[in-house]
Amino acid sequence: MRIGILGDIHANLEALEAVVAAMRREGVERWVQVGDIVGYGPEPSACIDVVRDLGCITCVGNHDAAVLDRLDTTYFNNFARAAIQWTQQRLQPRDREFLGNLELVVRQPPFTVVHGTLHLPEQFGYVISPVEALDSFEFQDTQLCFVGHSHVPAIYLRRDAAPEDIHVVPHSEAEISYRGFDRVLMNVGSVGQPRDEDPRAAYGLVDTELEIAAIRRVEYDIAGVQRKIRAAGLPEVLANRLALGV
Repeated sequence: MRIGILGDIHANLEALEAVVAAMRREGVERWVQVGDIVGYGPEPSACIDVVRDLGCITCVGNHDAAVLDRLDTTYFNNFARAAIQWTQQRLQPRDREFLGNLELVVRQPPFTVVHGTLHLPEQFGYVISPVEALDSFEFQDTQLCFVGHSHVPAIYLRRDAAPEDIHVVPHSEAEISYRGFDRVLMNVGSVGQPRDEDPRAAYGLVDTELEIAAIRRVEYDIAGVQRKIRAAGLPEVLANRLALGV
């Protein structure tokens, strides 16, 4: 089975459409999305429609929860908070229903989906090093786990016989065999707002028969979404950062 994993989309339709087209060319059979469909970007409803139509296995992200007033935004920066308020005014009832039905953790063996960490999913912590990966591994009861939130891709692998020895593949683009590893935690980066200084949209791909996990990148129309962000009156920094991948 070929599993395609969409990272944080953040209402960036141009990036989402480019990634979906690339994943179709890869022969993806099962679709996964790791939360934060909305926030920051100018087309939240359209992106929710794509995720819904693909039949993605999806969990809730912190921005998804925030637009439903289920998460305090005081810890958000000013730009993120402004985008949440903008988004709240534009969501359709069916968008709210879709987001409202998403769970913090979704288990669909052979994989688990969570936005942040498995050990404290409700706190939306980041998996950014082997330390957080190790904590999440203790709660991972499927071979594969897909996360997002940090917008920086990496793959963490562990053998149960040596649980403290975490193998890390921290690259913008990577492909690795996970054969022989009992646990794989894959941070697939971000579709709509990469932050690893590579502005190309990121996505994950797993082939369960070949036991290969990969991070892929694809170009998209950054200038087009920047124009939409500015036309919508969203903060200028949200447009500028897309070209820099930060």
